[in-house]
Amino acid sequence: MPVDTAERTRPPALPTGDEESSGTLGGERSFGRSWRVWAGVLISGVLLVYAFQGQSPAEIWDALRRFDSRWLLPALVLYFAGVWIRAVRWAVLLRTLVPVSVRDVLPIVVVGYTANNVLPLRTGELVRAFLVRRRFGVRKTAALATIAVERLFDGLTMLGFIFAATTVISLTAALQHLALIAAAVFAAILLGMVVLTLGGDFRDRLLQLALGPLPPALADRVERMAMSFLGGLGVLRRKGDLGLVGLTSIAAWGFEASMYWALARGFGGEVAAVMSVPAALLTTGVANLATLVPAAPGYVGTFEAGVTLAVTGALGVSRGLALSYAILVHAVLWFPITAAGAFVWWRLHLSVRQARQYDDETEGRAAPVKPRPARPRVDE
Repeated sequence: MPVDTAERTRPPALPTGDEESSGTLGGERSFGRSWRVWAGVLISGVLLVYAFQGQSPAEIWDALRRFDSRWLLPALVLYFAGVWIRAVRWAVLLRTLVPVSVRDVLPIVVVGYTANNVLPLRTGELVRAFLVRRRFGVRKTAALATIAVERLFDGLTMLGFIFAATTVISLTAALQHLALIAAAVFAAILLGMVVLTLGGDFRDRLLQLALGPLPPALADRVERMAMSFLGGLGVLRRKGDLGLVGLTSIAAWGFEASMYWALARGFGGEVAAVMSVPAALLTTGVANLATLVPAAPGYVGTFEAGVTLAVTGALGVSRGLALSYAILVHAVLWFPITAAGAFVWWRLHLSVRQARQYDDETEGRAAPVKPRPARPRVDE
């Protein structure tokens, strides 16, 4: 399952009901959202054209047709085991805000991944925050903070997989550049979260500096959202829970990498011959870090580019076979979870409009804000 990395490690923009329904600002947000959607579609299209350039559709279909379907069930079991472990991880992250069980959050996790597969702009993260808000009363900014921690650990795990694989596999220059860029991005995100969580007076001064130029009503609203977001980062203060989040991240992605390995066995030929355990870790890491690039829903194009880059560049498989294998893996990652999530979506009576709309009943539009003295210290 693609990791959504760069964009998913930070909370999405928080449109308000007033902004969405009123004049200029709502129009600007709609234009900005449309621009990002079409940019992602364009990038996906360009990558797909590049991937299929010079390839024979008949040969790709023939390679897919030869897949040994007996490996499909083990691959799906491994994949959904990883999804369950991700639900365990999110329950750990949320328990600093509200006590929840894995059974409570597993359907929400599945729906979130489904929304990311079919809706633009990583809407799945908003869907998850919306459902947690509706069911458990957790502030949406706090829920988004827990998801941001998830994405940070996802990215660090992918980097760990790549660096582990380099002990036996030589990386091409392109793969080295991808790993270095991703390492810089996630190091910066990690530093930012540490400052937000443990920064104390320094963090407070930065917040006051940012709030200073804002009108009082807007400053109050932003401050409340900041406090809520900091509450969602509470796991970073709990060493035991933090260690558990790290272990479950490795376990979840380990099951997914095992799925890559199992599908390679069924694919046969060159791919099966080179897809060792380190190769599966490398392919999983590169494929998911490739989703740092904005794309159409379901990571179309970027995922195929990542798998092909690893399997062709580092493992030496021909480009046509690598692309066929990428299509197979992507299909197994996309269709089962999307079908499961669509069923849960229907059971929850969730509409697309609800999924994408952010009303601010309790997070922004409270009673009129009265003039205040100097702001108190911003703590959890």
